[in-house]
Amino acid sequence: MSKVVTRFAPSPTGLMHLGNVRTAMLNWMFARKMGGKFLLRFEDTDQSRSEQQYIDALKQDMLWLGLQWDDEPLFQSAHAEKHQQALDTLAEDNLAYPCFCSESQLNLDRKLATSRGLPPRYNGRCRALSDAQRQEKLDAGETHTWRLAVHAENGEVTVPDMLRNNVVFLRKDLDDPVVVRSDGTFTFLLPNAIDDAVDGISHVLRGDDHLTNSAYQVWMLESLGYTAPVCLHHGLLLGEDGAKLSKRTGSHSVADLRDEGLFPEALQQAMVRLGHPNIPEDALSIEALLQHVDIEHLSTSSVRWSNEAMWRWHTKLLHEKPASELAPLLSAALQKEGISLNDEQTLRLAEIMAGNLSRIEDVFQFRHLWDATQPYSDEHKSVLQEAGRDFFSQALNLAQAMDCTDWKAWTTALKEATGYKGKALFMPLRIALTDQAHGPEMSKVVKFLGQDGICVRLQKVLDTL
Repeated sequence: MSKVVTRFAPSPTGLMHLGNVRTAMLNWMFARKMGGKFLLRFEDTDQSRSEQQYIDALKQDMLWLGLQWDDEPLFQSAHAEKHQQALDTLAEDNLAYPCFCSESQLNLDRKLATSRGLPPRYNGRCRALSDAQRQEKLDAGETHTWRLAVHAENGEVTVPDMLRNNVVFLRKDLDDPVVVRSDGTFTFLLPNAIDDAVDGISHVLRGDDHLTNSAYQVWMLESLGYTAPVCLHHGLLLGEDGAKLSKRTGSHSVADLRDEGLFPEALQQAMVRLGHPNIPEDALSIEALLQHVDIEHLSTSSVRWSNEAMWRWHTKLLHEKPASELAPLLSAALQKEGISLNDEQTLRLAEIMAGNLSRIEDVFQFRHLWDATQPYSDEHKSVLQEAGRDFFSQALNLAQAMDCTDWKAWTTALKEATGYKGKALFMPLRIALTDQAHGPEMSKVVKFLGQDGICVRLQKVLDTL
């Protein structure tokens, strides 16, 4: 295989969403897998909607995801002259023509075709005009679009596709697509294909909803003397409701997920495993995923997105993090809420909380660990009341008289003094020290709090009761 060059070509008219992420990741991974290049190209020809803020945001999202591109980013607008040259060449060869039909006329034609059981394709009215008739309308300044002259009774277009071998389209089944709108701006079809040819793109990986677009683009590029890139049309990414996932149907933006504290690795895991069912569970880095991914055998079936699966990966990755990596994350979350712990306290907090958080923000459920002034929640007061003042008085006396940071020794002594055992012994102590019914091992909690911290919280229970 010759040098592989792939690309991610977003329009900078909005934020990066999950559908974009899959396209970007597949193109990046294929290029890296094949030892090739991965280019970033902004399709910015819609100047009225393209904004620098979205260019900057897309770059930031790509880097956050670990998808570093090669070379400098490319801009479609830089090839505007080549787009026009391509259209002019096609027109000179009668492979593109101006269409003067109004939208109302086109709608009427579609309805008529449908009523006759025919596909609602363009009927070729303006394609049949003579050169003189076309020129007369152009000279008169009549509003028009430009179409490719693809439809024909004979002939075929072959789309080279790695997943589906060669996909053959009969030209009689294809339309004459619009490539220039009535306002003079290009649609996606022509600039996207010309840029791929000019930029030396060898492979294009995208959803199978682009298969017909690929047929038009292959026909156009071959008509202009270019070699069309090899395609890989993967199954569509569907939302949890089974509809195509897009920003119009509520797809999350990468920026929103990042603000929610999602690890980029969790998004990588959830996305790459779609259509790749055989990747080992312990492949937790993008490098590990890259070793096991087999994009040339990616499923052609549509795949369904799951927010739950994404956050499940987040939790798994969170549990895998050592305390040294978890501590800065906890520190940032605490500082955001105006809570300041020193580095040693934060590291010790990370050590006892590791494995007990689904998200970093869950640490706030354990405010009692660093703030003894917090009131007990109503749902837990009944546990404290059931244990009673005498139980906590003896717990406090023992805590003051012995090393209560030795959880086993302290609770054994308290068991002998009160006769409480099992849940009746351990649950009131857990509630008293953490205000939570579940959480870190209590042997770690008492070490974290120290004797003073334990005694302060037990006295608070007595004051509460």
